[in-house]
Amino acid sequence: MAIKAPILQAGDTIGIVTLGSPLNAGVINERIQFLESLGFNVVLGQNVYAQTGFLAGTDEQRADDLMRMFANDAVKLILPTRGGVGVEGILPYLDYPFIESHPKIVSGYSDITLLLNALAQMSNLITLHSLMLIDFRPTTPAYNFDQFFAATSVYSPTRIIVNPPGIPQISVVQGNVTGPIVGGNLTALISTLGTPYEINTTGKILLLEETHEPINTVYRYVNMLKLAGKFDDCIGIVMGECTNCPIAYNTSYADLINGVIVPLGKPLMINVATGHGFYKAAIPIGATANLNTVNNTFTITEPTVSLPTPL
Repeated sequence: MAIKAPILQAGDTIGIVTLGSPLNAGVINERIQFLESLGFNVVLGQNVYAQTGFLAGTDEQRADDLMRMFANDAVKLILPTRGGVGVEGILPYLDYPFIESHPKIVSGYSDITLLLNALAQMSNLITLHSLMLIDFRPTTPAYNFDQFFAATSVYSPTRIIVNPPGIPQISVVQGNVTGPIVGGNLTALISTLGTPYEINTTGKILLLEETHEPINTVYRYVNMLKLAGKFDDCIGIVMGECTNCPIAYNTSYADLINGVIVPLGKPLMINVATGHGFYKAAIPIGATANLNTVNNTFTITEPTVSLPTPL
């Protein structure tokens, strides 16, 4: 059974790290003030504000910041400032057994997909495909916060993933499967192929989403996963949005799904609000879920956090 980090409670401490691309210091400080206005304490990694070209410090420095957060008993949630690029660089420097024995809530999307799946596979830790520090601002939709805190601050044996009103989740290929969730950002996932951190989809429900890639590039990435056997191995597929993905050669994202994903014959749900979309569901990577595309439901079937140990 996957390991669940302790539940996030009012007044807890959140550890802020920059694990990929740098983020403007003013933006970081504004988001930290928002977290503090919610009643949380904040501690910062040493390289949160760093910039070394397109990275926030060296791979070793960013990995060390993350490991320090896992070692800090006060920290209950580790929140990356953003994704960008470069998260794959920290993966060889992480102590996965130590992380397994010191579980924390880890949330993010985009390039953070790499970390979420690595921790789920190598530390047996449930992680969260959900908000990053950059999302903690007054203009973020209430749906996003409701989803995030339902996953991090509520102990519940089941939780149904439901889009906001007016945005339907659509079941395209019917079936009813139960298994752990893996996946996230498509670009990030294909970068793991042929590495020790290659995504394992065997017996899993595969989540995919993308942003700012033309559809012919998305086609290439989907087929890389297909050639690697990832669709053969998975038991079901959840397609999130392809945010700001331009039509290419008169082919849309919907056309791609119908032409490439539907013929795979796996239970398939599309249009799930997640990742780079305006609305972001909180989907736990490594947690067991039921994908029922007969009844058009996507249900997390285990708690994603643990209750505090009585003193």
